[in-house]
Amino acid sequence: MNDMKPINVGLLGLGTVGGGTLTVLRRNAAEITRRAGREIRVTMAAVRNLEKAREFAGSDLILTTHPEDVVNNPDIDIVVELIGGYSPARELVLQAIANGKHVVTANKALMAVHGNEIFKAAQDKGVMVAFEAAVAGGIPIIKALREGLTANRIEWIAGIINGTTNFILSEMRDKGLSFDTVLAEAQRLGYAEADPTFDVEGVDAAHKLTIMAAIGFGIPMQFDKAYTEGISKLTREDIAYAEGLGYRIKLLGIAKRTDKGIELRVHPTLIPAKRLIANVEGVMNAVLVKGDAVGATMYYGRGAGAEPTASAVVADLVDVTRMHTADPEHRVPHLAFQPDALSDEPILSIDEVRTSYYLRLKAHDKPGVLADVTRILADLDISIDAMIQKEPAEGEQQADVIFLTHQAVEKSINRAIAKIEALPSISGKVTKIRMEELGSN
Repeated sequence: MNDMKPINVGLLGLGTVGGGTLTVLRRNAAEITRRAGREIRVTMAAVRNLEKAREFAGSDLILTTHPEDVVNNPDIDIVVELIGGYSPARELVLQAIANGKHVVTANKALMAVHGNEIFKAAQDKGVMVAFEAAVAGGIPIIKALREGLTANRIEWIAGIINGTTNFILSEMRDKGLSFDTVLAEAQRLGYAEADPTFDVEGVDAAHKLTIMAAIGFGIPMQFDKAYTEGISKLTREDIAYAEGLGYRIKLLGIAKRTDKGIELRVHPTLIPAKRLIANVEGVMNAVLVKGDAVGATMYYGRGAGAEPTASAVVADLVDVTRMHTADPEHRVPHLAFQPDALSDEPILSIDEVRTSYYLRLKAHDKPGVLADVTRILADLDISIDAMIQKEPAEGEQQADVIFLTHQAVEKSINRAIAKIEALPSISGKVTKIRMEELGSN
């Protein structure tokens, strides 16, 4: 068997990431061949616009506007799916697998929602599906979880895994601006889409968290069970108050093992400002992973962009090329745990989550109000870590009061909030933001 013949790669999509992949493979061809043991060559690409692609790709690439031409081409060994979304990506990936091709994908939505089905098909066929580029762009977090930390029982994962929202929060904090103002700016700079829902409401982060939790804990992908809360309701007041208390607010994806089940949640979170992850600004991503043997480890870098994401795609291509000859039984399993050894630990609903809380309420500036509030909290076994009362603004009768609680169960906090909001001396809604220490303990 002549192992020196090139591995042929077909790209589905030659946009940002596809273009970056081609560029990186061409620029580092010699280096990559030395690492992989044979040449990795892109021979075909499915594109939307033939003229534009031809200009970029040069003459040695077969171009088509029909992606099925790529997945059905017998000369292609690995299909790289960079279309995104659920359909036709799912159908194309399953067809490639049915044809006995390995798949490399950057599609987090597809993996989080249809991963279980895709991995099963790949396992039955003896092919690999690699998806490093689906989470945190150029940061090799999937590889760290699957291989580097494999000696550890993973206790929790906490990540800033969406650059758009992190940019918005950084700007809000830095310049004291409102969410709407900064979102418009992010759209102007191209950091946010025209329809930013997927990013700002935490859906994109939940896709990535679902994938990391599956690998970290050896559970199936369960995107539908992830709790998702975005940043569109965050005010500059709360960002400033948090800062004054020694905290930063970040949109975190958190996956945590507890004795009751697994917490899987995305939401704005107060983190102590002294933590490394609290200082990750702009569009950068960072993931903290706590393992029992290693303690807390952090992975930091660019979570998006042509070349950072291409870096992950090409690493997967090299991996698949190296493993191509290993019999399927001895490859790293898709979810790091052997497929028949996945666990059915339940995913907890947000009501069952246990964490600390930042509560802000508007109280009438008169005696006895705070006593009523603290009594409500005490009755529900919620203990107070700190309380700050702000001076009422000029001519106002109401002042902001902030409580930081010790750990409590979410449903108790919600009960307390309902009772507090019913007090005649409290106006409007109570603002609730979850808090995480993220220490090594």
